[in-house]
Amino acid sequence: MKETILILDFGSQYTQLIARRLRELNVYCEIHPWDKAPDLDDAVKGVILSGSPFSVRDEKSPKPQVEKYKGKIPLLGVCFGAQYLAQNFGGEVLPSEIREYGRANLNFVSEDSLMKGVASNSQVWMSHGDTIAKLPANFEKICSTHDVEFAGFKIKDEATYGIQFHPEVYHSLDGQKLLENFIVGICKCSQDWTPDAFVESTVKALKEKLGNDKVIMGLSGGVDSSVAAFLLNKAIGTNLHCIFVDNGLLRKDEYATVLESYKGLGLNVKGVDAADRFYEALVGESDPEKKRKIIGGMFIEVFDEESHKVEGAKWLGQGTIYPDVIESVSATGGPSATIKSHHNVGGLPDFMKLKVVEPLRLLFKDEVRRVGRSLEIPEIIIGRHPFPGPGLGIRILGDITKEKVRILQEVDHIFISGLKKWDLYDKVWQAGVILLPVQSVGVMGDERTYEKAVALRAVESTDGMTADWVHLPYDFLAEISNKIINGVKGINRVTYDISSKPPATIEWE
Repeated sequence: MKETILILDFGSQYTQLIARRLRELNVYCEIHPWDKAPDLDDAVKGVILSGSPFSVRDEKSPKPQVEKYKGKIPLLGVCFGAQYLAQNFGGEVLPSEIREYGRANLNFVSEDSLMKGVASNSQVWMSHGDTIAKLPANFEKICSTHDVEFAGFKIKDEATYGIQFHPEVYHSLDGQKLLENFIVGICKCSQDWTPDAFVESTVKALKEKLGNDKVIMGLSGGVDSSVAAFLLNKAIGTNLHCIFVDNGLLRKDEYATVLESYKGLGLNVKGVDAADRFYEALVGESDPEKKRKIIGGMFIEVFDEESHKVEGAKWLGQGTIYPDVIESVSATGGPSATIKSHHNVGGLPDFMKLKVVEPLRLLFKDEVRRVGRSLEIPEIIIGRHPFPGPGLGIRILGDITKEKVRILQEVDHIFISGLKKWDLYDKVWQAGVILLPVQSVGVMGDERTYEKAVALRAVESTDGMTADWVHLPYDFLAEISNKIINGVKGINRVTYDISSKPPATIEWE
């Protein structure tokens, strides 16, 4: 039985961040929509109420039944959660005279156990338009800022707390300490949620669940599908049948290299060279969304053909991770309520009639890498940058041809190899090259050229939701540009994309 912290989600943009901070403390937690909150059991050690885009004064705002937790186990309300506790139990929440967004500093910190080790002038991050104007009679203030008197409170003789700032964001400098005080000091969690423990418990559960059944899994060469496959392999061995499809849109030599590395690590994997089928299906298509659908549809076709060659298969393995699960049960019922098509299996249809097994569905991306290292998967796989499911197909703007793929593979190889040579690869979250649908005039050997242009892209991010362009050294960019123009026939101009997400996206299509 895992010790668990429940996080009730009211639609805050920071809810996933709360969970990630708790996982960093080696404590297991689960996010649930506020209106689908589970009942208490012996595994639950505490509950956190998230922030929300709603105002507690709005008649349509969430109204959770906190009574089933309050006073029974430790409870912490964050921002909206704090304001809901104050208003629901006799306090008063009013619109702020000054909208409270951004950095603030505490100017009063009590000696309460929640605030242990938090400096009296500690910087915190505010993000709310309402404020608690009056606390209920049995509530007591535990911290304040210059503009927010009741920045934090506690219910007397009860382990129920509220804070109006966000401890989960990096700008709250003692935020992780506050969360540790709540999770470890108040909830008494033992911090035993570790990669080794996850591997042990997951492999045991997979053995019990799958028995002697056969599992089919589509590998992409990426981190998620690779770690999921290794866990399944540890549980069922050769009953796991992996399929690695070459869609012709992988990086240079990637199909052969990745396939060989999988086999060398003991995976039962079959490679399928379907590049020409993908090229044929994509002829003349320039629309980005149609290209994605063609690539996804062809993957399903090829995967389905290969899966029928595995007699008696009952399960489909997927590399689904926790953010995918969370987005499929949005607290607000917004666009994220649509379940994502997972890149490693292309969104497989119902007609395959296979039950799904998802060994990583409880993990965030950084945890997947930690588990992969615990499994001693080589760093060349674990440290690999994210790569889009449609591959180079969405990095070639316009229609796709075999020759364009060849050119882009050569340019991309020079860029990625250069990042590794300059010790920059691990400092970048994702990097790649875009082949642009324009030609430009150049001069080579006193002759006029009219050839293609490419854009280099390198971003830093933690989860891909936001990203900033990386300030790569000028000397590096100069070297790479020179190597590309001199070494790849058909390219005479190199640019560097310095747009951030938002407003841009990481990929161009």
